[in-house]
Amino acid sequence: MDVHLSVWLITIAGILALLVFDFYSHVRTPHVPHIRESAFWSVVYIALAVVFGIGVWVFGGGQAGGEYFAGWLTEKALSVDNLFVFLIIMTTFAVPKEFQQKVLLVGVAIALVARGVFISLGVTIIDNFSWVFYLFGALLFWLAWSQAKGSSHESSEGDSRLIRVLRRVIPTSPDYDGDRITTKIDGKRLFTPLFLVMVAIGLTDVLFALDSIPAIFGLTQDAFIVFTANAFSLLGLRQLYFLIAGLLEKLIYLGQGLAVILGFIGVKLVFHAMHVNELPFINGGEHIEWAPEIPIWFSLGFIMLTIAVATVASLVVSGRRVRRGLTPSGAQRPVAADAE
Repeated sequence: MDVHLSVWLITIAGILALLVFDFYSHVRTPHVPHIRESAFWSVVYIALAVVFGIGVWVFGGGQAGGEYFAGWLTEKALSVDNLFVFLIIMTTFAVPKEFQQKVLLVGVAIALVARGVFISLGVTIIDNFSWVFYLFGALLFWLAWSQAKGSSHESSEGDSRLIRVLRRVIPTSPDYDGDRITTKIDGKRLFTPLFLVMVAIGLTDVLFALDSIPAIFGLTQDAFIVFTANAFSLLGLRQLYFLIAGLLEKLIYLGQGLAVILGFIGVKLVFHAMHVNELPFINGGEHIEWAPEIPIWFSLGFIMLTIAVATVASLVVSGRRVRRGLTPSGAQRPVAADAE
């Protein structure tokens, strides 16, 4: 797509306006959002993403529209998987529920900045070094294998190590002081645990960008589509966290579904790398024309089907396990001691 600078500026301004609106209308006054509130605003942000995608389809054509929706769905699925890690961090720090909204919104803002930087670097590298498609493909295969073995949310060891390091490096008060990020104790200015949570989630968001950016570059190399698909997948993530917090434990096959999607995009990237091949030790530096180009309509359908199958299978199997007295993951539920 040939996107004029004014469209870029209007789009970025609109995204920033949504973040500011989110802060002043929901986050500024600490509270625990009700299910109805979370559901309403989740639908609003999904509707905005869909309307924007329709606009891309109308003004940019079916190819651009399909690339946007495929990228948005992939990034949204990855974002839901990331909520598991956010839940672990929140639980580890015992963050009061009324302050969790602020932490999540700051995390979204950090993620947008980090992904904007990674996207800029990615576009520049791809424009000058076509061999990077091979590298991205290999990275996605590795990420798919990691997801298939077991999602990162199944173990909090890495997050606990990060938290211990942050506590040693950053002088922190033992208790929260409302939703403040600093407090004074005995005349000494200290950061509160809320600040540590924001840093931990911010750093986690940066790490998440390392798998989400190669994934979407496997679907499109258009910087505008890559950025907006990422942005709209992150907007509304705060509301989605509170809406599906109770369902997170039941999405037992989400990691495997994401593994299939990442592996598929990895294959698509390698095929594309073969088409634009310039490496002298592969086919004499010539393009490999026989490698198939996977059309975007097939990618979009494959991603939608995989997400649907993983979600339905998760809910069916976890529901059966709960009815048999097990946890959704299949472990035996702890038996409470009988009261005297």
